[in-house]
Amino acid sequence: MMTPILARLGYGLAVLAGLGVVVGLAALFAVILIFQSLPSLDPLTNYQPRIPLRIYTADDVLIGEFGEERRTPVKIDAVPQKLRQAILAAEDDRFYQHGGIDYPGVLRAAWVNLTGGGEVQGASTITMQVARNFFLGREKTFKRKFYEALLTLKIESTLSKDQILELYVNQIYLGERAYGFAAAAEVYFGKPLDKLSLAEMGLLAALPKAPSRDNPVVNLDRATERRGYVLRRMHDLKYITEEEYRAARQEPLVVRSNRRGFAVAADYVAEMARQAIFERYQQEQSYSEGLSVYTTIRAAEQLAADQAVRQGVLDYDRRHGYRGPEGLVDLPSDQAALDDALQQALDDEHEVNGLKPGVVLEANPMAVKIYLKGGERIDVRGEGLKFVQQVLRAKAAPRQRLLRGSLIRVEKDAKGLWQISQLPEVEAALVSVDPRDGAIHALVGGFDFGRNKFNHVTQALRQPGSSFKPFIYSAALEKGFSPGTIIADTPVTFQSAGTGWKPWSPGNYEHDFLGPISMRTALVKSRNVASARILQSIGIPYARDYVTRFGFSADQVPPYLTMVLGSGSVTPLQMAQAYSMFANTGYRVTPYFIERIVDRDGGVVQQTKPARAGEDAERVIDVRNAFIMTSIMQDVIRRGTAARAMQLGRHDLAGKTGTTNDFTDAWFDGFNEQLVAVA
Repeated sequence: MMTPILARLGYGLAVLAGLGVVVGLAALFAVILIFQSLPSLDPLTNYQPRIPLRIYTADDVLIGEFGEERRTPVKIDAVPQKLRQAILAAEDDRFYQHGGIDYPGVLRAAWVNLTGGGEVQGASTITMQVARNFFLGREKTFKRKFYEALLTLKIESTLSKDQILELYVNQIYLGERAYGFAAAAEVYFGKPLDKLSLAEMGLLAALPKAPSRDNPVVNLDRATERRGYVLRRMHDLKYITEEEYRAARQEPLVVRSNRRGFAVAADYVAEMARQAIFERYQQEQSYSEGLSVYTTIRAAEQLAADQAVRQGVLDYDRRHGYRGPEGLVDLPSDQAALDDALQQALDDEHEVNGLKPGVVLEANPMAVKIYLKGGERIDVRGEGLKFVQQVLRAKAAPRQRLLRGSLIRVEKDAKGLWQISQLPEVEAALVSVDPRDGAIHALVGGFDFGRNKFNHVTQALRQPGSSFKPFIYSAALEKGFSPGTIIADTPVTFQSAGTGWKPWSPGNYEHDFLGPISMRTALVKSRNVASARILQSIGIPYARDYVTRFGFSADQVPPYLTMVLGSGSVTPLQMAQAYSMFANTGYRVTPYFIERIVDRDGGVVQQTKPARAGEDAERVIDVRNAFIMTSIMQDVIRRGTAARAMQLGRHDLAGKTGTTNDFTDAWFDGFNEQLVAVA
């Protein structure tokens, strides 16, 4: 017979059991309700990542990328097996065994963290990280963790393991604005995934835990340590052999210095393309929808143009001598304090088109020791000091002399040896155009885009000097002149009616007069007086109207005789368009730089269809006029003011030079049937 105590105990247990069932059913009901209210997995099943706007040359070389996220989506089959194993070793080695939540892993991580038996571990699986990255924030609350667990189970019940891993590989943040492993491989190593070494794979797999802290750009030592951890885990899991492990551990960690990753310098073109896309779509989404802009730029020609501008500017600057250091830093004698002072002095200094900033540590006529930004210390000797030899002497002017603490620039010469240089004070630009349809093949808008974003090709309205003369001579041919027409190259004074101000007595560059000369000779030798006489003869209003055929606005051309000497204002791109009409026998073509725009799926959004010379382009000058002008300008190359171009060994070139007062601007406009180049 049951005692009252046992009866009460049994009743209590029954009540508790009943309550447990009720609570359990309520919890189950709550889970079902929450599970049904979980967000749709459409963002995963129909994955549309934020892909930056990318700009390419016509031959498919990347020259620009715009967007907050650098990303290159890849299929899981394109991810090397060793990289997948590195990711699993670092993040979730039981990924293919568990159902989204790794219960043994949770217990193991808890034990390790409590006992301190190794590196602090987390229990997040790859699937949980996918749930977090796509749907949740990083707040650490029980509610969020519970929600994450349910989302994880839903993802596991909907997607295959490979699909989940593919989402992870493409979505995870890996530092330096790189999202996904393919983008990170390009950012850190300048390689596609299939070209990575085992050591490089280990480094990338180590980044998800703390990408901002552990990436090699921020902390090389920490990144190397994390790489070692991943490689050790791969070895412990039998993913790699002992030999592979040791070789990968010993491999130096080399991160690319130019993480922008563009093999061809075309920043001005890339910016033009970005502006064009933004003007078309008028929304920030333009930078994340995966649009690809294919320009008309040819990679090899762009490289040559960029090198020509750079070398031309530096050579010009060197001819005018060394101006002295950019500044002077007070360096402490204490070694520990010295390193901090050097780094601080160079914090705000950046490399400018290969000219690296540095601080002089020691200087004498035989050698200069320099600390470069980044910590490298170099010695410059011999030929590398030739440019600054005068300012290494005790008698040098104080402002020019190189001393301990001088802030200077260095670069490597053609032999790879260091030499002291300086930031140039002049600018230059170059553009080349296909005269048959106006396609821009190369465009360099300045010495360095990072230093000066002003595009001198499209924005700089400058006086063209004598390079404008051919358009007046072309007008003269239309008025009945011929190459053999005799013009007086003799002193003359033009009254104010032709100058708009006061009487004008033009002179020639050589300060002499040749007497009666042919019109051909007048242009070949760029004789100012004869040219002014030609313009006076055909009439200023006629000439001003005539040059609009070449794409110039009448407002750009002053209604005075000085027009023939290039006193108006034009851009290099306008000059390239104008000279194209001589090169293509008289047709107006419009310069363009976007060949097509493609969406993320490869569909063509826009295709440029330019008017072509000899087909649907408008004829603006007679073919005979264009032929004669080309013939005269070929003589400019052979025996005129541009005779130095004969050093190229070409016999198909034509062109015209131009300089303005006090040599403020210097021009060369050259062409043949295939290309027009203006610099």
